[in-house]
Amino acid sequence: MGKKHEGWERRSSLQWCGTLWPQPHYPSPKRMEAGKSVAELEGSESKVVVFSVMGMTCAACAGSIEKTIKRLPGIREAVVDVLNHKAQVLYFHSMVNEERIREAIEDAGFEAKVIEEESNYTSTQICRIHIRGMTCTSCSTTIESALQSLYGVHKAGVALATEEAEVYYDPNILTHNHLMEAIQDTGFEAILISTGEHMSKIEFKIDGIKNDQSLSAIERSLHALPGVETIDIYPDINKIAITYKPHRTGPRTFIEVIESTGSGCFKAVIFPNDEGREALRQQEINRCFKLFIWSLAFTIPVFLTSMVLMYIPGVKRVLDIKVVNMLSIGLLLRCNFATPVQFIIGRRFYVGAYKALRKGSANMDVLIALGTNAAYFYSLYVVERAVFSRHLKGSDFFETSSMLISFILLGKYLEVLAKGKTSQAIAKLMNLTPETATLLTQDDEGNVVSEKQIDSRLIQKDDVIKVVPGSKVASDGFVIWGESHVNESMITGEARPVAKRMGDMVIGGTMNESGVMHVKVTRVGSESALSQIVQLVESAQMAKAPVQKFADHISKYFVPLVIVLSLSTWFSWFLAGKLHAYPKSWIPSSMNDFELALQFGISVMVIACPCALGLATPTAVMVGTGVGATQGVLIKGGKALESANKVNCIVFDKTGTLTVGKPVVVTTKLFKNMSIENFYEFTAAAEVNSEHPIAKAIVEHAKKTTEEQHHSWPEAHNFVSVSGHGVKAIVLNKEILVGNKKMMLDHNITISADAEEILAEAESLAQTGILVSLDGEVAGVLAVSDPLKPGANEVISILNSMKIKSIMVTGDNWGTANSIARQAGIETAIAEAQPETKATKIKELQLRQASGYTVAMVGDGINDSPALVAADVGMAIGAGTDIAIEAADIVLMKSNLEDIIIAIDLSNKTFSRIRLNYFWALGYNVLAIPIAAGILYSPTRFRLPPWIAGAAMAASSISVVCSSLLLKNYKRPTKLNNMEINGVKIE
Repeated sequence: MGKKHEGWERRSSLQWCGTLWPQPHYPSPKRMEAGKSVAELEGSESKVVVFSVMGMTCAACAGSIEKTIKRLPGIREAVVDVLNHKAQVLYFHSMVNEERIREAIEDAGFEAKVIEEESNYTSTQICRIHIRGMTCTSCSTTIESALQSLYGVHKAGVALATEEAEVYYDPNILTHNHLMEAIQDTGFEAILISTGEHMSKIEFKIDGIKNDQSLSAIERSLHALPGVETIDIYPDINKIAITYKPHRTGPRTFIEVIESTGSGCFKAVIFPNDEGREALRQQEINRCFKLFIWSLAFTIPVFLTSMVLMYIPGVKRVLDIKVVNMLSIGLLLRCNFATPVQFIIGRRFYVGAYKALRKGSANMDVLIALGTNAAYFYSLYVVERAVFSRHLKGSDFFETSSMLISFILLGKYLEVLAKGKTSQAIAKLMNLTPETATLLTQDDEGNVVSEKQIDSRLIQKDDVIKVVPGSKVASDGFVIWGESHVNESMITGEARPVAKRMGDMVIGGTMNESGVMHVKVTRVGSESALSQIVQLVESAQMAKAPVQKFADHISKYFVPLVIVLSLSTWFSWFLAGKLHAYPKSWIPSSMNDFELALQFGISVMVIACPCALGLATPTAVMVGTGVGATQGVLIKGGKALESANKVNCIVFDKTGTLTVGKPVVVTTKLFKNMSIENFYEFTAAAEVNSEHPIAKAIVEHAKKTTEEQHHSWPEAHNFVSVSGHGVKAIVLNKEILVGNKKMMLDHNITISADAEEILAEAESLAQTGILVSLDGEVAGVLAVSDPLKPGANEVISILNSMKIKSIMVTGDNWGTANSIARQAGIETAIAEAQPETKATKIKELQLRQASGYTVAMVGDGINDSPALVAADVGMAIGAGTDIAIEAADIVLMKSNLEDIIIAIDLSNKTFSRIRLNYFWALGYNVLAIPIAAGILYSPTRFRLPPWIAGAAMAASSISVVCSSLLLKNYKRPTKLNNMEINGVKIE
């Protein structure tokens, strides 16, 4: 079944909340030059206002309102949500007020009023926290429950594989400190990663500090800057950490303030120590390695004295020398070496077990602590008997406890190493930004005065940077001088270099190939495209797949069940020994019946592994989403992967999805006695207010016809956009309608036979026929062509071979729709569909027959958003609108249709790996526990010593992680490698 409408409401509330703006549009060069710069506005406080806007019917309306608002002075950002009839505006109140914005919206032909009670939309913030000490799903479930029990927390998710928590909370009720305290109360270490807003953090090392007063003076100076949120001071190392809003201030400003404070004796440089995720992971790897080495150093003597040296006659005699009664040197050495392993090196297991039991849950630490304690304290009992007895019969198990801890620490070390590799996709993305940038200083006329190399972390908004051939673009911005080709494959996956010239946008982290460019920076830090892609991938890796609930459910009962099985095993063997139920020859010469039973019980306890079950899904999802990101397919979490794995029907939007999305006017036929220039003067004046691709094509053609690229069109009054049909307005006192045949008929405008003939001819050529009427008479017909994307036919053919049904849905006329569908090889087409019709059609497909279809929707526009949400899987073309991308489950960054096949194939491969992981994790426990309990001992005398059982347990977790890592070898389907586009084979 499809996602319910509640899913859209949830996403919309997140999209509209004050701290979670959708990915902002780049401002155009003209608008930035015309208005005040951000630097000039830094002293002015910005505000957010939300309007209820009535009268919007389609994407064109939203685009018209957004454009109208952004023309006002002092507007920093405006986002219009056509589905919820809302407009959210971020503005500088010193330059414009709410009433002026409202009037501008009403002047555009819509009703607007301020929404006073917006607490539901401004009270959600996301916090990310790194958590140390989790060992299995029981740990992550305990932390998740603790966070969700806090008043003010809307949603909390804890990922075992990434060792992170993502919490949606109300900042008016809670702070991130409350969340961290809740995690620490459950017994785990919490380290803050981010607090959720578009904020950046930078650390400086300050030379010249003489006393605490110097630091206090610097702190006061920094706090006076607009945009500075928090300042943390570390006086012992002269470090200052500053959290700030990058659109209001920046690191170079901080350095200037620090160095100008006092008598100018301070010097500030960026602190060299990196405390990012990779640093935290490396710390964890180093910590596990050190623990293992120390454990090994103490365990080797225990192992040698109990299992090797005792077979060397001369050494055996020394080890058997009695110190007190039956206490030998060998036994004393084993006790002394095993004790630090048990209580110092193994302290982490005691702490973890205590904290888990205190919260009423049981985890892997409980099993390890119980198993090693049973072996150690029984051995300690043997030592005590040896001291006070002259006739000792029994063996110690010091080698069991110490070797068990050593093998588990080795397994933990290898597991952390392997888990680090599952998140390499994020690390690669984060390392794309160059270390340095060339900053240009310009005079008032835009001439370059000087240039200097700076650390790329010092770049601020509105800076101008120079990008030379062979270097990376240091930050997002637009080209103000020069032209070049830029390789964006590392961000979008698109292999071909993209031409860039004045006014074009560039993305930070991409490679400049040929020419020199001057780029004006528009977004830095957490606002940059690269940061947002990283955040999307991180969120995807945090999101649990529904299949993960299976492991979470098992983990609740797994550890208690294993403890019961372990005690039952020990008691059964002990009772059987006492009742002589098996021959005495079964008991090894160095043991008695109690010790044999104890070994079986300990083996059962330590061989059971809930960790493998807990890691089966998240590690595969992490690697799968990371691989998808490198392929230009951004998959938003495990649920999207699981749903895409089941897709058997895909609904395609036409314009911009199946077609190129850049329509051009190919034919113009006039029916009135007027010049072509005059005709397009009227047509463009009406269409310039619309954001529809066809409207843009008409305006661009009008510019070429009038031979003026910056034409000022006549003003259009009473502009109305009729969704799916066209626009109407009053231009130069004439009523003009530009739209399809149905729009003309609805307004009782007669269409001549010649016009009908031209429309029919256009439709037969897969072109869209547009009628233009002036004062109730058809003045002309335009034929607009939007060709099919290269390779669309081949993609549909491959989907058919995968038994996936393809359907096209469009707001265009039936003739054009059927023609495009035939070209693409799609059998079913739905035309003249409104946005709500698309969503309704998807619901019908989901409910069809007994089981219905699992439907994916592929679209790119605002009007596709309801359908994207209604579908089981929404796929947004990366070049589409922000609202479409927000509503989608999968984003195709390259806008290539073949990526749909990659997304589905990758989902299939990932879920096959998850099934294999579960099969192994469950199969391991089902087979290993009976073997450890001694099921093979009667026929074969084979038994698993506890230390081997511990090694097997560690190996099971590592094997699951390594199984997931094999997904990194993913190759695109061979069917795509054999595709031919326009007769050219694509390799």
